[in-house]
Amino acid sequence: MNTLSMRCISAVLCLFLLTTLHAKVRLPALISDNMVLQQKSKVALWGWAERGEKVTITGSWNNKSITTTTGTNGKWQASISTTAAGGPYQLTFKGSNILNVQNVLLGEVWLASGQSNMEFFVSKTRNASYTGVINYEQEIKAANFPMIRQIDVANKNADEPQEDFRGDWKVCSPQTVDTFSAVAYYFARKVHQETGYPIGIINSTWGGTAAESWTKKEVLLADTGLRRLIERYDQQVADYPAASEKHKSALANWSADTTRTKPVAPAKPNPDKSPYRLYNAMIAPLVPYTLKGILWYQGESNATRAQQYQKLFPALINSWRYDFKNKNLPFYFVQISPHRSQNPEIREAQLLTYRNTPNTGIVVTTDNGDSLDIHPRNKKPVGERLSLWALNKLYGKKGEYSGPLYRSMKVSGDKIIIEFDHAQGLNSPQGLKEFMIAGADKHFVLATAVIERDKVVVSAAGVTQPVAVRYAWRNIPVADLFNGSGLPASPFRTDQWKSQTPGNP
Repeated sequence: MNTLSMRCISAVLCLFLLTTLHAKVRLPALISDNMVLQQKSKVALWGWAERGEKVTITGSWNNKSITTTTGTNGKWQASISTTAAGGPYQLTFKGSNILNVQNVLLGEVWLASGQSNMEFFVSKTRNASYTGVINYEQEIKAANFPMIRQIDVANKNADEPQEDFRGDWKVCSPQTVDTFSAVAYYFARKVHQETGYPIGIINSTWGGTAAESWTKKEVLLADTGLRRLIERYDQQVADYPAASEKHKSALANWSADTTRTKPVAPAKPNPDKSPYRLYNAMIAPLVPYTLKGILWYQGESNATRAQQYQKLFPALINSWRYDFKNKNLPFYFVQISPHRSQNPEIREAQLLTYRNTPNTGIVVTTDNGDSLDIHPRNKKPVGERLSLWALNKLYGKKGEYSGPLYRSMKVSGDKIIIEFDHAQGLNSPQGLKEFMIAGADKHFVLATAVIERDKVVVSAAGVTQPVAVRYAWRNIPVADLFNGSGLPASPFRTDQWKSQTPGNP
């Protein structure tokens, strides 16, 4: 047999093997053993098979089957009805092959996303930034919750939207909980304990990332201001080679004359922190998995552009809701904690997002910061405060779920009266020292603030005609206003005077 004949036979054999492999039903990482599906819903399931191949899906919770046909792109998708919370069950996918997904629970599915404070592990790691939560050894020993599961989306960026990711569902136990998102774990534990429902957490987080990295490209391009985020990054990529060569030349000249200042290397564009690429690799593959809601802890990397965040953050929220085909999808987020690098405008941007975006919830953490460590270790109150929103709004549990939030102001002579939402039992254990007041000259001075039932009356000697009040309006405020449930008030200002962080990209 000649060489040409051998090559032809090999090519045909390879084509046969590839076709055979492609014909088999395949599933994404999300649809795998130990998964949690949203209870009492029409949940989306999908995968890949040979074009035109029929795929039959059966859930053991009701033993009903549905059949779908693979499209010309090799992808199939179907919706299957789930019953009330329970399990474990089995999902069976039958095409040219049969796949059984084991230990499936029906319960509540939440997507947890953001940067390092959401990524922060329960346990201590080799990375010095993740020193573990307070008493992490005891927390790990007590983490025997087989009805809580988490799947981690591997850190990755991509130029185009991806269809899958690396990851697998882990059952919560002392052997697995160490790398769970601490905030998401405390949230899941509280909701599970209060409702009895299984909880599934999809953990898609990456430290040090900005909101534009998590926002779809089309959304950024559709807005003139947000489009500049892409244009700026693309320009940095285009300029870097020439800038790098210029630096090399300058460095060579400096080596010959070290009396001069050493030239600084240009910053290399980092695709891990570029616009939209994390969305492509870490959010797009999750669509259209059926969710109960979203948890978000991010903003530190956008603090210097806080005014821009007022537009960017709601755009992200609404675009994710569109992608997951639920315009009312609950979106609960954490306001940035006190830290020397975090200005009050970023907290304001988050408060305004809550005010102006329906079905959102805000968790205030002014009593839980660390002026020197941007990663406060006490994640338990953060996760549990997130759970208060879910328990009240979604699971029928009574009780307060928010700290005092500024509602309105009224000038009364030389005083300003501030009214709040969620103000029942308003109190200040150490006295009110974070209120400031100003007249038309915009010069703020420390104020005398007095609680009168659910209001705060603010005044200051020398300010006879006050026009504005600010509370906790600094990088490292000390929380001193709470409601009767022990939840802190959000920082706020009543004025709209020029921001210190105009938000230029």
